[in-house]
Amino acid sequence: MPDKTFEYSPTLFGPGRSSFKDAKPLSDDKHKLYNQYLPACLYLCLSMIYLQQNPLLQEPLQLEHLKSRLLGHSGGDPGQVFTYMHFNRLIKKYDLDAFFISGPDYGAPAVLSHAYLEGTYSEVYPDISVAVEGMQRFFKRFSFPRGIGSHATPETPGSLCEGDELGYSLSHEFGTVHDHLNLTALTMIGDGESETGPLATSWHGNKFLNPKVDGSVLLVLHLNGYKIDNPTVLAPISHEELEALMIGYGWTPYFVEGSDLDSMHQAMAATLEKCVTEIRGYQKQARDSGKAFRPRWPMIVLRSPKGWTGPRTVDNHNLEGYWRSHQVPLADVATSKEHLKLLEKWMRSYKPEELFDKTGKLVSVLRYT
Repeated sequence: MPDKTFEYSPTLFGPGRSSFKDAKPLSDDKHKLYNQYLPACLYLCLSMIYLQQNPLLQEPLQLEHLKSRLLGHSGGDPGQVFTYMHFNRLIKKYDLDAFFISGPDYGAPAVLSHAYLEGTYSEVYPDISVAVEGMQRFFKRFSFPRGIGSHATPETPGSLCEGDELGYSLSHEFGTVHDHLNLTALTMIGDGESETGPLATSWHGNKFLNPKVDGSVLLVLHLNGYKIDNPTVLAPISHEELEALMIGYGWTPYFVEGSDLDSMHQAMAATLEKCVTEIRGYQKQARDSGKAFRPRWPMIVLRSPKGWTGPRTVDNHNLEGYWRSHQVPLADVATSKEHLKLLEKWMRSYKPEELFDKTGKLVSVLRYT
């Protein structure tokens, strides 16, 4: 029977109830590139937690290739990587002046992976070159003494504020766009973060955003079901109740739900574009008429599995889509030969040999995806 452990199209969440699940804004060629670029980012995210040597798995994975102490939070990275890459398409298409705010706790690998692949990290830190040697240093310095933290510390290129305390991402988002006409801030809010007091208050910042003179916010609530060891408050409630809650806060919610990457790529591309064009329409109306009004700003609820694209089960326990994927998914690889083999199989499932050339550079077809 074929091994289904590392399929990229699990049906963990079923078909979902995405608002634009039948839309197909991505061409077949673009869709194919997205299905390659996402694994490149996720390979980097996973390698930051585990590797200090053998960065491209050019030889079989051995204990000496691993860090002696494993630190990091893996479960929320896929959803952030997924959103970031899709928003990049719209930044280029509409020439947006925009930035990304990472709300989920300890979510630095998601933004660091993009910074590295885009070349920004190497511009700031020339010793972290886009090459095998630089990649090895990049992996080793993550969650390492005198290195970089597993949240977006000030050393992260483009970092606006210190992370590691939940609940302030949305208030930061609103604060950055007031009186900045053409600025768009996209913020990812983790579902654990959404339970905090500061975040609960920040939902109402939309009531102070003036489309005539202010920039715009694009809020993405990422519901992956679990925080560190138990379900979150918002994830298990019904679709109808969650939709009513967001409408009650004054938002227009759109949903992107599921785990099948083919349909999720198209749904996310369509939903983000709907939000961007809707926001631009509100701003044009207010600025052309000279009359301020209060829109029901669009937002997105992204419901995807925690630890998306990881092993579904380990030792007959759920991993993908469950709380066990929150931090270090396989924490005992130094003492378990079976889990070390499983880790290598997981990492190789992203096919790094097809994503990076022998020098460590991202293959040319993906560099400008």
